[in-house]
Formats: sequence, structure tokens, C-alpha cells
Amino acid sequence: MEVQIENKKIPNKVFSIGIALIVIGGILAAASFIFNPDRAYFNYVIMYMFIVSIAIGSLGLVAMEYLVGASWSVPFRRISEFLSSVTPLLVLLVIPIILGMHTLYHWTHHDAVEADPILKGKEPYLNTSFFLIRLAIYFIIWIIFFIIFIRNSQKQDVTRDPKLTRRSVAFSALFAPLFIITLTFLAVDLVMSLEPHYYSTMFGVYYFAGTLGVAFAALTLIAVLLKQNGYLDPRISNDQFYSLGTMMFAFVIFWAYIAFSQFVLQWYADIPDETFWYTMRWEGGWKYVSIGLLFFHFILPFLILLPRSTKTNLQKLKIMSIWMLAAHYLDMYWLVMPTYTHAHGMHGPVFGWIEIGFPLIAVGLFMVAFKMKSNKTNLIPVGDPKLQNALDFHLY
Repeated sequence: MEVQIENKKIPNKVFSIGIALIVIGGILAAASFIFNPDRAYFNYVIMYMFIVSIAIGSLGLVAMEYLVGASWSVPFRRISEFLSSVTPLLVLLVIPIILGMHTLYHWTHHDAVEADPILKGKEPYLNTSFFLIRLAIYFIIWIIFFIIFIRNSQKQDVTRDPKLTRRSVAFSALFAPLFIITLTFLAVDLVMSLEPHYYSTMFGVYYFAGTLGVAFAALTLIAVLLKQNGYLDPRISNDQFYSLGTMMFAFVIFWAYIAFSQFVLQWYADIPDETFWYTMRWEGGWKYVSIGLLFFHFILPFLILLPRSTKTNLQKLKIMSIWMLAAHYLDMYWLVMPTYTHAHGMHGPVFGWIEIGFPLIAVGLFMVAFKMKSNKTNLIPVGDPKLQNALDFHLY
């Protein structure tokens, strides 16, 4: 039986607010590149990794749903598809990082590499040509699978053909390992290589854990807002939202587990090429950011998301999803900015108008992309054969 879904249009103010945020953030970002370009480049890396987390993380959630055969998440899948529509823009957004490589990455300095045996040993991997080739490979893989998943999903709205789901399941099996590998290598290339002497085999997994957590947070926030404002089908109950809260809770724990594992192994090994990275995040005022991240990204969300009642309370879920988005941005700041402050002789974090503009751009970008995609596509994948099961989903 064909599922009937009313599709209400998202108000134009979402687009207007998004554009306003991009303009305000763009002006602040442009001014920061004029008055303090070094600090601006590091903030740009933070913003870029945050955008990648939501865009590619959302693409990963789409693939995950197909791969595991989940039905409860079907009514929300279009939200992740809309958020992943930023994926092609990542190619353009990475250009400032490429232009600022000499400022950001010490391994691009030929004289420094020749004088440093560690950098010389890493030169076959950390060199400009191979760096650009790897970026191109990541983008090609992400864009190809983005096109496949979105085309199949939207085509199914019209044809109702279940074969499209089976094809997406097959492509998801292919995409899953590529998703993990490309995300891992991107984190190593753009963030870990800011300190080219540092080495951690868990760094990519750490970023991967944060990425899936923030992708679920973005999905939960938009789903709750749509539900509270009457844009989702009334048959979608709090039972489905319970699962979103559970997934956020799960990735709060997973992120903490990876962070602790990386820290305790390197603390126990006590190798200078590893421990200096943590020392930089403990000197001066950075210790307060490190302790704050522990509480803000793990302890408090863990305690708040633990009760079942939180996961079925839309208002609490909305607050916690905003919380987790902010926590992930703080995490990116903690990963990236110590390299800047250490290089400029500062012993603590910096925060001012320069740090405000970049997150505004990121938020505005996703608001505009979401509104534009929602103008052309149903908010719910009405042709998905699992949709009726999803609408009938109940917790027991």
C-alpha cells in the first residue's frame, strides 16, 4: 500500500537567516585574513573540519541506514541527505587551505625538511604533490557516492521501485570502508600534520568518532525542529527520537573511549614525539580548555543523555544536539589552535571576534543548503519500501 505523506514547505526565513549568517561571518572572516592572516588560516581549518564532519558524516549515516537495514530512521534520512548536499562544495572550500599551506604546515618548508631527519623520513607522504592528490581522491570518492545515494533516493520518490534500495545497499557496502579510510586520512592530512613530528594511529578514529556524533546531533536538531513546527508526519512519534538520542549517547561514549585510549597509551609509552602534543594542550591556559572539553564533550552529555526520559523529550534532545554541535567545534579548536598559539609564543588559548565569524559561515551554509534542497525534494523519502514499518515503529 502506498504511503501518503503531506509535504509542507520550509519557510523562506531559513534561507534568509542562513544568508545573513554567511554574510556576517564572511565579513568577519575577510577582515581576519586582512588583519591577522595566520590566525585566520587556523580558524579556517577548524571551520572546514567542522563542515566536513556534518556533510560527510551525514553521507555516512545515509549509507549506514541502507547497510544495516534500519527502518526507524527512514523518515529522517532526507535530513541527512540534505546536509550531505554540501559535499560538492568541499572542493571549493578547501582552496583557502591549499593557498595557506605554507602558513599552516611546517612540512611544506623545504629548508626545515632538509634539516630535520624526522620530517625527511616522512617526506614521501608529507609533500605538497601527494597531499593534493590525496585530497582529490577523497573528493572524487565522496562526490561519486553522494550522487549515487541521492539520485537513487529521489528517483524512488517517483518510481517506488524497491530495486533502488537494494542498489543503495550494495553501494553502501562498498562505501563503508572508503568512508572510514578517507575520513581517517583527511584528519591526518589536515589536522595531525599541523604538528608533523606527532604520530598517532588512533588520530583518524578519534576524528571519525566525533564526526558520527556530530552528524547525529545535526540530524536530531533538525528533526526536532521540524517535528515541533509541524513539518514532519504526525505518525512520527517520540519513539523514533529515542533512537536518535541513543545514537548520540553511544557516540559520546565512543569518542571518550577513543580519546582516553589514545591518551593513556601515549602517556604510558612516554615517547617525546608523542607526549609533546599533550603538553602543548596543558601549558598555560590550555589546561582549562582540556578539562572543559572533558566535561563538555563527555561527562555532562553522558549524565544528561543517560536517562531514557531525556531521549524521548524533544526539548531536551534539542538542547543536547546544540550542545554536541558546540562541543565538536570546541574539539576542533582544541585539536588545531594550540599549534598557532605555540608557534606565536602564546601559552594559552585565544578567543575574539576572529573566532566568531567562521562558525557563523558554517551554520549559515547548512541552513541555505537545507532550504534549497527542501524546495525541490520531499522531506520524507515517500517511495522507500521501509517507510510504513518506520511509521509503525514503537518502543516496548
